[in-house]
Amino acid sequence: MTTTSIALTDSVTMLRRNLLHAKRYPSMTFSVVLMPVILMLVFDFVFGGALEKSSGGNYIDYLTPGMMLMLPAYLTVAVSVSIASDTSKGIVNRFRTMAIFQPSMLAGHVMGALIQALIGVVIMIAVALLVGFRPDANPVEWLAVFGLFALVMFAFSWLGVALGLIAPNPESASNLPFPLVMMPFLGSGLVATDTMPVGMRQFAEYQPFTPLTETLRGLLMGTEIGNNGIIALAWCVGLGLVGYLWSASLFRKQTA
Repeated sequence: MTTTSIALTDSVTMLRRNLLHAKRYPSMTFSVVLMPVILMLVFDFVFGGALEKSSGGNYIDYLTPGMMLMLPAYLTVAVSVSIASDTSKGIVNRFRTMAIFQPSMLAGHVMGALIQALIGVVIMIAVALLVGFRPDANPVEWLAVFGLFALVMFAFSWLGVALGLIAPNPESASNLPFPLVMMPFLGSGLVATDTMPVGMRQFAEYQPFTPLTETLRGLLMGTEIGNNGIIALAWCVGLGLVGYLWSASLFRKQTA
């Protein structure tokens, strides 16, 4: 077998391991997948009426694209905790004694999170449709939505891997991604950035979740995307590259 085929086979094996863990211990998966859906319903039913009156639009149409990005943010926590749990329990040392492609352990976590995220976003869209979400995207735009969402999840998963590797224990790993969890609330996901105070508006406009949200919103609802699409892709590539290189460096040191 070639090195590439060995790496792929071992990564699929590690993916199966992580999916089995998610099946046996579903509490973490339920919390990180269902919490964004619950938050979407809370914001829609609590704030939706007031915001619809002021904006003249259907708030769930505005809200859903932003809430979709809560899933990668929350799943970053799950990835970080899972990685920290593996390292603290010594499973990495056991893998070191086996003839496997060592980074496949990390790849398995990333692919597992991606699958959970895609399942979660389908659930969120289904719930949003039930409460009044009415996108006008065509099949190509839907494909672009899921492609961008997968790219976001891939990038943030590698950041979660790195945070899990530097965390001394799973408890610390659950706290390190907290800024990423908060950032979707501080962008254009809930309200337009031009309604915010000056300092907050500048932060919201230049952080990664705002161009990501505006790109998803444009694809789903037909609003203007402008240069947000290019900026969103640049953020994904940049964050993914930083997360991957950081994770690889940390893992190499720990398994040396």
